[in-house]
Amino acid sequence: MKEKMFAIGGSTSGGKIAIISDVHNNDVNLKKVLDYCVQNKIEKIICCGDLASMEMLDFLNDNFAGEIFFTFGNMDNDFLRDKFCHPELDSGSKNKLDSGSEAGMTDIYKNTKIFKDFGEAEFPKVEPSDEGSTFIKIAFVHFPEVAKKLCESGKYKFVFYGHTHRPFEEIINNCKILNPGNVAGDGFLPTFAIWNTIDDKFELIMVHDIK
Repeated sequence: MKEKMFAIGGSTSGGKIAIISDVHNNDVNLKKVLDYCVQNKIEKIICCGDLASMEMLDFLNDNFAGEIFFTFGNMDNDFLRDKFCHPELDSGSKNKLDSGSEAGMTDIYKNTKIFKDFGEAEFPKVEPSDEGSTFIKIAFVHFPEVAKKLCESGKYKFVFYGHTHRPFEEIINNCKILNPGNVAGDGFLPTFAIWNTIDDKFELIMVHDIK
């Protein structure tokens, strides 16, 4: 497992976060997803890779004003990687934008926090648990084999991933591993997931059903 990246997300005021993956330059379907997020007051998106181009990263930012967490997939082309992955980061140094609050990330672009190999984040719970915990710790990555290892580490409550294009969920070591499917509609119908952080329930949304 390669280097980890870390961020603390802001308040989930509406209690819901969208989980997306594998857009593959399908701006039509991505716009439907983003419109759904706006209409349902979803202010955060976690993207598990394969936007596939700089144009899609710009499109995502230009059409969604909330906070975005993005990690690279295998189809995120060299230009996208080269723009945001800096050699000095591989030696363990802090990122070039380090101001004390977001140290450890590869880069920040517009309203997107970018993570190289995989990301981890803590989101405030709307209602603290009986154990007194006020944060939910999650990880997100593109590849399923890495996602499984992250689950097995015992560090996270949820791990999100992409790559296979197929919606899937399973419990591993008391951690839920979840694939939201693919936005592109490649091989499987286009889908994404909504995480309700109030009750930790997940809903699979069919992109073609969005009005």
